[in-house]
Amino acid sequence: MSSYDVIVLGTGGVGSSAIFHLANRGARVLGLDRFAAGHDRGSSHGETRLIRQAYYEHPDYVPLLKRAYPLWEELQERRQEPLYHQTGIIEVGPANGELVQGVLATAAEHDLPIELVEAGETESRWPGFRIPADYQVIFEQQSGYLMVENCVRAHLDLAREMGAELQFDQSITGWEADGNSFRVHTESDVFHADQLVISMGSWAAPMLTGLGLEFTVLRKPLHWYPAERSLYHQDAGCPCFFYEIPEGHFYGFPAFGNGDLKVALHSGGDRVSNPLELDRGLDHQEQAVVEQFLETYLPGVTRRSSGHAVCMYTMAAGRFFVIDRLAQHPGVVIAAGLSGHGFKFTSVLGETLCQLLLDGCSALPTEFLSIENALARQQHAS
Repeated sequence: MSSYDVIVLGTGGVGSSAIFHLANRGARVLGLDRFAAGHDRGSSHGETRLIRQAYYEHPDYVPLLKRAYPLWEELQERRQEPLYHQTGIIEVGPANGELVQGVLATAAEHDLPIELVEAGETESRWPGFRIPADYQVIFEQQSGYLMVENCVRAHLDLAREMGAELQFDQSITGWEADGNSFRVHTESDVFHADQLVISMGSWAAPMLTGLGLEFTVLRKPLHWYPAERSLYHQDAGCPCFFYEIPEGHFYGFPAFGNGDLKVALHSGGDRVSNPLELDRGLDHQEQAVVEQFLETYLPGVTRRSSGHAVCMYTMAAGRFFVIDRLAQHPGVVIAAGLSGHGFKFTSVLGETLCQLLLDGCSALPTEFLSIENALARQQHAS
Protein backbone atom coordinates (compact mmCIF):
# COMPACT_ATOMS: atom_id res chain seq x y z
CA MET A 1 0.00 0.00 0.00
CA SER A 2 1.55 3.32 -1.16
CA SER A 3 1.89 6.10 1.42
CA TYR A 4 2.04 9.88 0.96
CA ASP A 5 2.04 13.09 2.99
CA VAL A 6 -1.14 14.28 1.23
CA ILE A 7 -3.54 12.71 -1.25
CA VAL A 8 -5.68 15.08 -3.31
CA LEU A 9 -8.98 13.59 -4.46
CA GLY A 10 -9.83 15.23 -7.78
CA THR A 11 -7.43 17.01 -10.13
CA GLY A 12 -9.69 19.64 -11.69
CA GLY A 13 -9.54 23.37 -11.00
CA VAL A 14 -9.06 23.33 -7.22
CA GLY A 15 -7.37 19.93 -7.03
CA SER A 16 -4.69 20.77 -9.60
CA SER A 17 -3.91 24.00 -7.75
CA ALA A 18 -3.73 22.24 -4.37
CA ILE A 19 -1.35 19.62 -5.79
CA PHE A 20 0.84 22.40 -7.20
CA HIS A 21 0.99 24.36 -3.93
CA LEU A 22 1.59 21.25 -1.82
CA ALA A 23 4.40 20.08 -4.10
CA ASN A 24 5.84 23.59 -4.07
CA ARG A 25 6.02 23.35 -0.27
CA GLY A 26 7.87 20.04 -0.48
CA ALA A 27 5.02 17.68 0.43
CA ARG A 28 4.98 14.18 -1.00
CA VAL A 29 1.62 14.46 -2.76
CA LEU A 30 -0.52 12.16 -4.87
CA GLY A 31 -3.35 13.37 -7.11
CA LEU A 32 -6.11 10.91 -8.03
CA ASP A 33 -8.79 11.29 -10.67
CA ARG A 34 -11.12 9.16 -12.75
CA PHE A 35 -10.31 11.25 -15.84
CA ALA A 36 -7.19 12.63 -17.56
CA ALA A 37 -5.63 16.04 -16.92
CA GLY A 38 -7.75 18.90 -18.27
CA HIS A 39 -10.67 16.59 -19.09
CA ASP A 40 -14.09 17.72 -20.30
CA ARG A 41 -16.23 15.59 -17.99
CA GLY A 42 -16.70 18.01 -15.09
CA SER A 43 -16.70 21.77 -14.49
CA SER A 44 -13.24 22.98 -15.63
CA HIS A 45 -13.43 22.90 -19.41
CA GLY A 46 -14.86 24.84 -22.33
CA GLU A 47 -11.81 26.91 -23.23
CA THR A 48 -12.34 30.02 -21.06
CA ARG A 49 -13.59 31.27 -17.69
CA LEU A 50 -14.26 34.83 -16.54
CA ILE A 51 -12.12 36.55 -13.95
CA ARG A 52 -13.34 39.78 -12.39
CA GLN A 53 -12.71 41.60 -9.13
CA ALA A 54 -15.66 43.91 -8.26
CA TYR A 55 -17.54 40.83 -7.19
CA TYR A 56 -21.30 41.28 -7.19
CA GLU A 57 -21.85 37.92 -5.47
CA HIS A 58 -20.40 39.16 -2.14
CA PRO A 59 -17.65 41.61 -1.11
CA ASP A 60 -16.04 39.05 1.22
CA TYR A 61 -14.66 37.25 -1.84
CA VAL A 62 -12.46 40.20 -2.83
CA PRO A 63 -9.44 39.44 -0.59
CA LEU A 64 -9.30 36.00 -2.19
CA LEU A 65 -9.49 37.55 -5.66
CA LYS A 66 -6.72 40.03 -4.87
CA ARG A 67 -4.50 37.05 -4.15
CA ALA A 68 -5.80 34.96 -7.08
CA TYR A 69 -4.69 37.48 -9.71
CA PRO A 70 -0.95 37.50 -8.84
CA LEU A 71 -1.01 33.72 -8.44
CA TRP A 72 -2.33 33.35 -12.00
CA GLU A 73 0.33 35.74 -13.22
CA GLU A 74 3.04 33.78 -11.39
CA LEU A 75 1.74 30.54 -12.87
CA GLN A 76 1.85 31.81 -16.43
CA GLU A 77 5.34 33.21 -15.83
CA ARG A 78 6.58 29.84 -14.58
CA ARG A 79 4.78 28.05 -17.37
CA GLN A 80 5.84 30.56 -20.02
CA GLU A 81 2.35 30.37 -21.48
CA PRO A 82 -0.41 33.01 -21.67
CA LEU A 83 -3.12 31.88 -19.25
CA TYR A 84 -4.79 35.18 -18.22
CA HIS A 85 -6.01 37.63 -20.86
CA GLN A 86 -7.12 41.07 -19.67
CA THR A 87 -9.93 42.29 -21.90
CA GLY A 88 -12.06 44.16 -19.39
CA ILE A 89 -15.72 43.33 -18.86
CA ILE A 90 -18.95 45.27 -19.29
CA GLU A 91 -21.59 44.47 -16.69
CA VAL A 92 -25.07 45.46 -17.80
CA GLY A 93 -28.35 45.46 -15.94
CA PRO A 94 -31.11 47.46 -14.22
CA ALA A 95 -29.78 50.14 -11.87
CA ASN A 96 -31.56 48.45 -8.95
CA GLY A 97 -30.69 44.90 -10.03
CA GLU A 98 -28.54 42.29 -8.30
CA LEU A 99 -25.61 42.70 -10.69
CA VAL A 100 -25.20 46.47 -10.76
CA GLN A 101 -25.97 46.97 -7.09
CA GLY A 102 -23.58 44.18 -6.12
CA VAL A 103 -20.72 45.48 -8.27
CA LEU A 104 -21.14 49.03 -6.97
CA ALA A 105 -21.29 47.92 -3.33
CA THR A 106 -18.24 45.68 -3.60
CA ALA A 107 -16.23 48.29 -5.51
CA ALA A 108 -17.06 50.92 -2.86
CA GLU A 109 -16.20 48.65 0.07
CA HIS A 110 -12.84 47.61 -1.37
CA ASP A 111 -11.97 50.79 -3.31
CA LEU A 112 -11.83 48.96 -6.63
CA PRO A 113 -11.52 50.84 -9.93
CA ILE A 114 -14.68 50.67 -12.04
CA GLU A 115 -16.15 52.99 -14.66
CA LEU A 116 -19.81 53.92 -15.00
CA VAL A 117 -20.62 54.23 -18.71
CA GLU A 118 -23.66 55.88 -20.24
CA ALA A 119 -25.71 53.58 -22.46
CA GLY A 120 -25.11 55.70 -25.56
CA GLU A 121 -21.39 55.86 -24.89
CA THR A 122 -21.29 52.09 -24.50
CA GLU A 123 -22.59 51.58 -28.01
CA SER A 124 -20.04 54.01 -29.45
CA ARG A 125 -17.14 52.37 -27.61
CA TRP A 126 -18.34 48.82 -28.20
CA PRO A 127 -20.73 49.05 -31.17
CA GLY A 128 -21.54 45.35 -31.18
CA PHE A 129 -23.60 45.62 -27.97
CA ARG A 130 -27.14 46.94 -27.47
CA ILE A 131 -28.03 48.46 -24.12
CA PRO A 132 -31.59 49.26 -22.95
CA ALA A 133 -31.91 52.99 -22.28
CA ASP A 134 -32.83 52.46 -18.63
CA TYR A 135 -29.97 50.03 -17.89
CA GLN A 136 -26.72 50.80 -16.08
CA VAL A 137 -23.37 49.82 -17.61
CA ILE A 138 -20.20 49.27 -15.58
CA PHE A 139 -16.80 48.68 -17.18
CA GLU A 140 -14.19 46.87 -15.11
CA GLN A 141 -10.81 47.10 -16.81
CA GLN A 142 -9.03 44.65 -14.50
CA SER A 143 -11.05 41.70 -15.76
CA GLY A 144 -10.85 39.19 -18.55
CA TYR A 145 -10.61 35.46 -19.00
CA LEU A 146 -8.52 32.45 -18.05
CA MET A 147 -7.69 29.56 -20.39
CA VAL A 148 -9.36 26.96 -18.25
CA GLU A 149 -7.93 23.61 -19.41
CA ASN A 150 -4.49 25.16 -19.87
CA CYS A 151 -4.54 26.45 -16.29
CA VAL A 152 -5.34 22.99 -14.95
CA ARG A 153 -2.60 21.37 -17.02
CA ALA A 154 -0.10 24.07 -16.02
CA HIS A 155 -0.67 23.41 -12.32
CA LEU A 156 -0.41 19.64 -12.81
CA ASP A 157 2.63 19.68 -15.10
CA LEU A 158 4.59 22.00 -12.79
CA ALA A 159 3.56 19.93 -9.76
CA ARG A 160 4.80 16.78 -11.47
CA GLU A 161 8.12 18.51 -12.19
CA MET A 162 8.39 19.20 -8.44
CA GLY A 163 7.83 15.55 -7.57
CA ALA A 164 4.06 15.16 -7.31
CA GLU A 165 2.62 11.85 -8.46
CA LEU A 166 -0.54 11.82 -10.56
CA GLN A 167 -2.68 8.77 -11.23
CA PHE A 168 -5.61 8.96 -13.63
CA ASP A 169 -8.14 6.24 -14.49
CA GLN A 170 -8.60 5.89 -10.73
CA SER A 171 -12.27 5.83 -9.76
CA ILE A 172 -12.37 6.90 -6.12
CA THR A 173 -14.88 4.91 -4.09
CA GLY A 174 -14.29 6.28 -0.59
CA TRP A 175 -11.94 7.18 2.22
CA GLU A 176 -11.65 6.35 5.90
CA ALA A 177 -9.61 7.29 8.93
CA ASP A 178 -6.82 4.88 9.88
CA GLY A 179 -5.63 6.02 13.29
CA ASN A 180 -4.10 9.46 12.75
CA SER A 181 -3.89 8.98 8.99
CA PHE A 182 -6.23 8.01 6.15
CA ARG A 183 -6.90 5.35 3.56
CA VAL A 184 -8.28 6.20 0.12
CA HIS A 185 -10.00 3.44 -1.84
CA THR A 186 -10.35 3.32 -5.60
CA GLU A 187 -11.86 0.57 -7.72
CA SER A 188 -8.41 -0.96 -8.15
CA ASP A 189 -6.13 0.27 -5.33
CA VAL A 190 -5.79 1.45 -1.75
CA PHE A 191 -3.59 4.45 -0.89
CA HIS A 192 -2.44 5.81 2.46
CA ALA A 193 -1.72 9.42 3.49
CA ASP A 194 -1.26 11.56 6.57
CA GLN A 195 -3.69 14.17 5.21
CA LEU A 196 -6.38 14.53 2.52
CA VAL A 197 -7.75 17.21 0.21
CA ILE A 198 -11.25 16.50 -1.11
CA SER A 199 -11.89 18.58 -4.23
CA MET A 200 -14.05 16.42 -6.44
CA GLY A 201 -16.48 18.97 -7.87
CA SER A 202 -19.74 17.34 -8.94
CA TRP A 203 -18.57 14.03 -7.44
CA ALA A 204 -17.87 15.49 -3.97
CA ALA A 205 -21.14 14.73 -2.18
CA PRO A 206 -20.58 10.95 -1.70
CA MET A 207 -17.19 11.76 -0.11
CA LEU A 208 -18.73 14.21 2.37
CA THR A 209 -21.53 12.17 3.89
CA GLY A 210 -22.37 12.82 7.52
CA LEU A 211 -21.64 16.56 7.35
CA GLY A 212 -25.20 17.60 6.54
CA LEU A 213 -24.07 19.55 3.47
CA GLU A 214 -26.47 19.74 0.54
CA PHE A 215 -25.35 20.17 -3.06
CA THR A 216 -27.30 20.35 -6.30
CA VAL A 217 -25.55 19.59 -9.60
CA LEU A 218 -26.83 21.49 -12.63
CA ARG A 219 -26.31 20.93 -16.35
CA LYS A 220 -24.82 24.05 -17.99
CA PRO A 221 -24.41 24.33 -21.78
CA LEU A 222 -21.86 26.60 -23.49
CA HIS A 223 -22.23 27.92 -27.06
CA TRP A 224 -19.95 29.32 -29.76
CA TYR A 225 -21.03 31.49 -32.70
CA PRO A 226 -19.24 33.16 -35.61
CA ALA A 227 -19.29 36.93 -35.19
CA GLU A 228 -18.27 40.06 -37.06
CA ARG A 229 -14.54 40.34 -36.36
CA SER A 230 -14.54 44.16 -36.23
CA LEU A 231 -17.20 44.11 -33.50
CA TYR A 232 -16.61 41.02 -31.39
CA HIS A 233 -12.95 40.04 -31.64
CA GLN A 234 -10.52 40.62 -28.79
CA ASP A 235 -8.08 42.30 -31.20
CA ALA A 236 -10.79 44.87 -31.99
CA GLY A 237 -11.13 45.74 -28.29
CA CYS A 238 -14.24 43.69 -27.55
CA PRO A 239 -14.51 42.99 -23.80
CA CYS A 240 -16.07 40.10 -21.95
CA PHE A 241 -19.68 40.75 -21.00
CA PHE A 242 -22.22 39.94 -18.29
CA TYR A 243 -25.90 40.90 -18.61
CA GLU A 244 -28.72 40.74 -16.09
CA ILE A 245 -32.01 40.81 -18.00
CA PRO A 246 -35.53 39.56 -17.17
CA GLU A 247 -34.77 36.21 -18.84
CA GLY A 248 -31.75 35.60 -16.60
CA HIS A 249 -28.02 36.23 -16.33
CA PHE A 250 -25.97 35.78 -19.53
CA TYR A 251 -22.21 36.02 -19.96
CA GLY A 252 -19.70 35.67 -22.73
CA PHE A 253 -16.27 36.19 -24.22
CA PRO A 254 -14.92 37.92 -27.30
CA ALA A 255 -13.64 35.83 -30.17
CA PHE A 256 -9.86 35.44 -30.15
CA GLY A 257 -7.34 33.93 -32.53
CA ASN A 258 -9.31 32.11 -35.21
CA GLY A 259 -12.08 31.18 -32.80
CA ASP A 260 -15.66 32.35 -32.33
CA LEU A 261 -17.58 34.28 -29.70
CA LYS A 262 -18.65 32.21 -26.70
CA VAL A 263 -21.87 32.81 -24.75
CA ALA A 264 -23.82 31.01 -22.03
CA LEU A 265 -26.82 31.33 -19.74
CA HIS A 266 -25.57 31.57 -16.16
CA SER A 267 -29.02 31.22 -14.57
CA GLY A 268 -31.06 28.07 -14.21
CA GLY A 269 -30.05 24.63 -15.42
CA ASP A 270 -31.47 21.11 -15.30
CA ARG A 271 -30.64 18.96 -12.29
CA VAL A 272 -28.12 16.17 -12.78
CA SER A 273 -28.66 13.06 -10.69
CA ASN A 274 -25.54 11.22 -11.88
CA PRO A 275 -22.62 13.22 -13.33
CA LEU A 276 -21.42 10.13 -15.21
CA GLU A 277 -24.70 10.11 -17.13
CA LEU A 278 -24.77 13.83 -17.99
CA ASP A 279 -26.57 14.53 -21.26
CA ARG A 280 -24.00 16.32 -23.42
CA GLY A 281 -26.27 16.73 -26.43
CA LEU A 282 -27.52 20.04 -27.76
CA ASP A 283 -30.62 21.32 -25.94
CA HIS A 284 -32.46 23.20 -28.70
CA GLN A 285 -34.85 24.91 -26.27
CA GLU A 286 -31.99 26.28 -24.18
CA GLN A 287 -30.12 27.25 -27.35
CA ALA A 288 -33.15 29.24 -28.52
CA VAL A 289 -33.03 31.28 -25.29
CA VAL A 290 -29.36 32.05 -25.85
CA GLU A 291 -29.96 33.00 -29.48
CA GLN A 292 -32.80 35.33 -28.50
CA PHE A 293 -30.37 37.05 -26.13
CA LEU A 294 -27.84 37.42 -28.96
CA GLU A 295 -30.43 38.76 -31.38
CA THR A 296 -31.52 41.41 -28.90
CA TYR A 297 -28.24 42.48 -27.34
CA LEU A 298 -25.43 41.35 -29.70
CA PRO A 299 -27.12 41.64 -33.11
CA GLY A 300 -23.87 41.30 -35.08
CA VAL A 301 -23.44 37.69 -33.97
CA THR A 302 -24.76 35.09 -36.39
CA ARG A 303 -27.25 32.46 -35.27
CA ARG A 304 -25.29 29.65 -36.94
CA SER A 305 -23.81 27.76 -34.00
CA SER A 306 -20.23 26.63 -34.53
CA GLY A 307 -20.07 24.44 -31.44
CA HIS A 308 -21.35 23.64 -27.99
CA ALA A 309 -20.18 21.93 -24.82
CA VAL A 310 -21.78 20.99 -21.51
CA CYS A 311 -20.30 21.42 -18.06
CA MET A 312 -21.74 21.27 -14.54
CA TYR A 313 -22.31 23.67 -11.67
CA THR A 314 -22.25 22.18 -8.16
CA MET A 315 -24.51 24.48 -6.19
CA ALA A 316 -24.30 25.12 -2.45
CA ALA A 317 -26.65 27.20 -0.31
CA GLY A 318 -26.60 30.86 -1.30
CA ARG A 319 -24.02 30.08 -4.03
CA PHE A 320 -21.27 30.32 -1.40
CA PHE A 321 -18.32 27.95 -1.66
CA VAL A 322 -17.56 25.52 1.17
CA ILE A 323 -13.86 25.69 2.13
CA ASP A 324 -12.95 24.19 5.49
CA ARG A 325 -11.24 21.58 7.63
CA LEU A 326 -13.32 18.70 8.97
CA ALA A 327 -13.75 19.13 12.71
CA GLN A 328 -13.81 15.38 13.34
CA HIS A 329 -10.82 14.79 11.03
CA PRO A 330 -8.43 17.79 11.20
CA GLY A 331 -6.20 16.14 8.60
CA VAL A 332 -8.93 16.50 5.95
CA VAL A 333 -9.75 19.75 4.13
CA ILE A 334 -12.47 20.24 1.55
CA ALA A 335 -13.39 22.55 -1.31
CA ALA A 336 -16.93 22.02 -2.57
CA GLY A 337 -19.98 23.76 -3.97
CA LEU A 338 -18.20 26.35 -6.13
CA SER A 339 -21.65 27.11 -7.55
CA GLY A 340 -20.70 28.10 -11.08
CA HIS A 341 -18.40 30.98 -10.21
CA GLY A 342 -15.37 29.28 -8.72
CA PHE A 343 -12.71 28.73 -11.36
CA LYS A 344 -11.22 32.22 -11.13
CA PHE A 345 -10.49 31.48 -7.46
CA THR A 346 -8.83 28.11 -7.92
CA SER A 347 -5.28 29.47 -7.84
CA VAL A 348 -5.85 30.87 -4.36
CA LEU A 349 -8.14 28.09 -3.13
CA GLY A 350 -5.41 25.54 -3.78
CA GLU A 351 -2.99 27.70 -1.81
CA THR A 352 -5.56 28.08 0.97
CA LEU A 353 -6.10 24.32 1.30
CA CYS A 354 -2.34 23.82 1.37
CA GLN A 355 -2.01 26.37 4.18
CA LEU A 356 -4.83 24.79 6.18
CA LEU A 357 -2.99 21.46 6.10
CA LEU A 358 0.64 22.53 6.44
CA ASP A 359 0.29 25.70 8.53
CA GLY A 360 -2.90 25.03 10.45
CA CYS A 361 -4.67 28.15 9.16
CA SER A 362 -5.25 30.21 6.05
CA ALA A 363 -3.44 33.48 5.41
CA LEU A 364 -6.71 34.95 4.10
CA PRO A 365 -10.17 35.24 5.69
CA THR A 366 -12.23 32.19 4.69
CA GLU A 367 -14.48 31.83 7.73
CA PHE A 368 -17.47 33.01 5.70
CA LEU A 369 -17.02 29.83 3.61
CA SER A 370 -16.95 27.46 6.58
CA ILE A 371 -19.06 24.33 6.95
CA GLU A 372 -20.81 25.95 9.90
CA ASN A 373 -21.87 28.92 7.79
CA ALA A 374 -22.91 26.63 4.93
CA LEU A 375 -25.21 24.72 7.28
CA ALA A 376 -26.63 27.99 8.58
CA ARG A 377 -27.38 29.12 5.02
CA GLN A 378 -29.11 25.82 4.34
CA GLN A 379 -31.21 26.27 7.47
CA HIS A 380 -32.12 29.82 6.46
CA ALA A 381 -33.13 28.70 2.97
CA SER A 382 -35.34 25.85 4.18
